[in-house]
Amino acid sequence: MIFSLRELVHWLGLTSFEIWINLVSLTIFTVLLALKLDDDYFLGNTGWWIVFSPLFVADGLNTYFCAIIFIRMRMAGMIKVAIPRAVWSLMLLLLIFVFKYFLCKKLSGQSTLEYSEVFSPIILLLQLIAIRACHLH
Repeated sequence: MIFSLRELVHWLGLTSFEIWINLVSLTIFTVLLALKLDDDYFLGNTGWWIVFSPLFVADGLNTYFCAIIFIRMRMAGMIKVAIPRAVWSLMLLLLIFVFKYFLCKKLSGQSTLEYSEVFSPIILLLQLIAIRACHLH
């Protein structure tokens, strides 16, 4: 089943601009990952932090964008809408960031976390999205 952009925006609570930023960073991450895993090219000896850097930059840009939207909504007097949107967006961004951080530390050998602990933010995020989807319908 393919979801429309309107359904994704409605369920995830993201704007189409934020989704676009994530798709661009995921494309760059995929290219860097392919170069990292193929040891013959220039990214063979670099760490996982370089490979994950586009994803972290996208998280920073999305956080900045959410702060701008919150400030604009607050100035427009829509505080009852602005606070839940800001809380949802920041919680979403925080859980995704923690997952990427844990995964990067695990892959680089800096952490002894189990993979179940690394993926726990994603499991929590999926549960929150399911609850949000139930509330919307």
